[in-house]
Amino acid sequence: MIRVLLFLIVVGAAAWSVAALANLPGDVVITWLGYHIETSVMVMLGAIAILVACVILLLWIARAIYRSPEQVSLFLRNRRAMKGYLAISRGLIAIGSGHAHLARRSADEAKRLAPHEPLALLLSAQSAQLSGNRTEAEAAFRAMVARPDTKLLGLRGLYMEAQRRNDMDAARLAAEEAAQTAPALTWASQAVLDFRSAAGDWSGALEVLERMKSTLDKALYRRQRAVLLTARALALEESDRDAARAAILEAVKLAPSLVPAAVLAGRRLAEAGELRKAARIIEAAWKAHPHPDLAETYANLRFGDSARDRLARVQALVAKGQQGIESALAVARAALDAREFAAARAALKPHLSAATQRLASLMAEIEEIEHGDEGRVREWTARALRAAPDPQWSADGVVSDRWMPVSPATGRLDAFQWKLPVAEIGIERPVIEVEPAPRESTEIAVETPKPASARAEPPPTKAPPRPKPVPPVEAVIPLVHVPDDPGPDQQLEADPVPEPTTPSGGWRRLFR
Repeated sequence: MIRVLLFLIVVGAAAWSVAALANLPGDVVITWLGYHIETSVMVMLGAIAILVACVILLLWIARAIYRSPEQVSLFLRNRRAMKGYLAISRGLIAIGSGHAHLARRSADEAKRLAPHEPLALLLSAQSAQLSGNRTEAEAAFRAMVARPDTKLLGLRGLYMEAQRRNDMDAARLAAEEAAQTAPALTWASQAVLDFRSAAGDWSGALEVLERMKSTLDKALYRRQRAVLLTARALALEESDRDAARAAILEAVKLAPSLVPAAVLAGRRLAEAGELRKAARIIEAAWKAHPHPDLAETYANLRFGDSARDRLARVQALVAKGQQGIESALAVARAALDAREFAAARAALKPHLSAATQRLASLMAEIEEIEHGDEGRVREWTARALRAAPDPQWSADGVVSDRWMPVSPATGRLDAFQWKLPVAEIGIERPVIEVEPAPRESTEIAVETPKPASARAEPPPTKAPPRPKPVPPVEAVIPLVHVPDDPGPDQQLEADPVPEPTTPSGGWRRLFR
């Protein structure tokens, strides 16, 4: 409304001004070169306005004629650029849909129409990748590296191509150059961190992680730094014990639940006589993740203690954490070392119905040491062969008897976890028939193991259905399925294949 009012006011003022000029008395007389012109003021002003408009029009026409070659050239360039962008758009869509021929044709057209466009280089590289031409793709990425605006994109492309052909040296060089060019580039810094960790360059890996601190989640940064410090402490354990001690203590502060760090810190502090501090560290880790290494380290904090003292210490540790199977195994092991067989059996009793391999092996050892009953030892040994597996250090399908900071399969940092390996799930274990002997008997019938050819024939006395053979599995340890455990006092029904001879102490060699 205000704008309309202002418009009306301006129009009225202009009309009033024109009317006022027209009503002014007076004439305009021009005498020039014998010509005599006499007219009114309004006509004279109109003639001047028309003359000015004609002059302006003539100047615009002259300027347009003068600039016409440049305008034609600009039009042609814009038209060519538009065709190039359309070709790039078609090519990128074709790459997304997997149309290799159309992508290749669009890349050639874009390269011809817009050879200096970054997207044309990208289209050329990706169309070459789609068609399987790795040489052309690498050439396109190298052309990107030569340009400042596409250098990082080219380095990432070279890194991916090097990984595809399994050239880790070239991949490492591309990642390091990208990380040096742009320290905040996450993929490059992570790749350099993985490469240095896989090479055991813990100091260099810590430097890279420190540069990545601003881009990482705080909890992830603390965890990865603790893992690297633990690895560095393990590497310096023999050469520089002071540096190793400082590194492992910092690792424990950053990640109190990291079992390898707590174990190593407990040992170093125990050697230095700082028993309370060592105990606090192990207790904190045990509450988060019970582990047999923690129990063993805690039991041996004070050198020279008797077996009963170690048992009391383990019982105190178990009382502060979770009451699971790891706690039972820790107490039973300490009780067995102290020859407290009743305490060992009492600790394992709640878990006998779902015995694991370690538990069954420990029960076999108890039977052997306490009673020397070969029949019960054989029974528990056979049960251990088909019992549920125990957690182990595993990462990416690799199972290790000790913790490692980096996965040997993928080079991933902090990959190892204490858990049931994936390879242990889903395949049934072969069942071995065991003929239990009564406790009163002093003579145990032990059958001699038969060769593989003889095992295919069932005994003539009984012929139960033979289970299907277990197919071989390409894994570090075979995949198994946890069967129902019949218990130590029940008849074991299984494959008629006789059990190998297990003399006294033989189960120890089998499971170590």
